[in-house]
Amino acid sequence: MRRTIETSRALWNRDRLDLRSDEVLAQILDRGEVGAWRDLYRLARTDRELCDRIHRLATTVPVSLPRFWLAALASLGETVDLGAPVPDYYEATAI
Repeated sequence: MRRTIETSRALWNRDRLDLRSDEVLAQILDRGEVGAWRDLYRLARTDRELCDRIHRLATTVPVSLPRFWLAALASLGETVDLGAPVPDYYEATAI
C-alpha cells in the first residue's frame, strides 16, 4: 500500500516523492494534506536528519504552519525553541 505522502497534492509539479530534496520537503510542509503530514511525522520519528531539515526549513522558509512543525518536532523529543523567529508566510506570498 502506498503512503499518502507519495501521492500528495503538494507534489503536483513532481514525478515522484524525493524527500532528499529540500524543495520537495518544503512543498510537503507547506501544501501537504493531513495524511501526508502524518506520513512525514512517522518518517521523522526514526530519522534525525529529516528532523533537522524540517527544523531548518520551518525557521528559514515561509511555510504556512511553521510553529506546527516546530511543535511536532518537540513532541518527537527534539530541542526546539517554539518562540524562534519564523519567516512571515503572508508577507512572502503577497502579490
